Amino acid sequence: MFDWNDLRAFLAVARGGSTLAAAKVLGINQTTVARRIEALEANLGLKLFERTQSGSRLTEAGQTLVADADGVERAAEGFAHQAQALQRGMAGSLRVTVNEILGNAFLTPALMEFRRLYPEIRIDTLVTDAFLDLDKGEADVAIRGTAAPLADSDLISRKLSDVDWAVYCSRDYAIRHGIPTRPEDLGRHVLIGGEGSLAMMPVMQWIQAQAPDAEVHTRSSSLTNLMVASRAGLGIAPLPVMAADQEPELCRCMEIAGMASAVYVMVRADMKDVRRVRVFIDFLAPHFAALRRTYEARGEAVQAANLRYVAEARAALAEEA
Repeated sequence: MFDWNDLRAFLAVARGGSTLAAAKVLGINQTTVARRIEALEANLGLKLFERTQSGSRLTEAGQTLVADADGVERAAEGFAHQAQALQRGMAGSLRVTVNEILGNAFLTPALMEFRRLYPEIRIDTLVTDAFLDLDKGEADVAIRGTAAPLADSDLISRKLSDVDWAVYCSRDYAIRHGIPTRPEDLGRHVLIGGEGSLAMMPVMQWIQAQAPDAEVHTRSSSLTNLMVASRAGLGIAPLPVMAADQEPELCRCMEIAGMASAVYVMVRADMKDVRRVRVFIDFLAPHFAALRRTYEARGEAVQAANLRYVAEARAALAEEA
């Protein structure tokens, strides 16, 4: 084996072309550099440099080994960098649980910028509509859309964004059946129902209460699948405005007043002061706010275009009739 400092001297001479240049870079005297090169050559049993009046030139063996020496240097620097990051609490992994809509629309677009700012922190995304148990260690951080943070929980929560809801149908459905614009219109339309925990959401219970006798051709236990079913023209359903407004195949029929929910980020109390958790949460809040503004502006444009398309198509059908 050899001394790491001998390898540093080897690289410095290879890059600088002389022991004098290497000594200036390393901040040691030229004699020490020469002694380290001799020690490395002795340990390896190889001659690494040809000494000339103009400096030191790599031998064939030296040229072969210099790339590997570069790799060792990068690995050592990475080791030191990681150790410093661990000392600051800025390295390691975070397991973040989030549903598919929030994950795709908000979290994933944020990760590249977060990675640029905090390269030592790895985010492992656990995408599920189920509420994983943070207290049992099933995840470190939860991003959840809910009417309120869990009242009977010891979790620490921070509100990231408000979420408005509206009733949507596909453009094709709207062309064939029209757009319900009032709650009393809902009974004349086909609903997409909820299953499991989705059926218990306030917006799902609201639409069921408005149209208890409406046809229900399909049900879903997934909010993402509910959006897909709406887009496929299987009926109308309540969806989060920020996500559904972006869909060129979905028409916003009516807003649902008094049913706003919110997106919260949640952690266990013992995790809230962990440095990598804190920087992640502090990063998310302004990111969600900025994305909300972007989505609102884009969604208004998409919905205006959708309504024009439906109106023109219905007018054309009326003329044909």
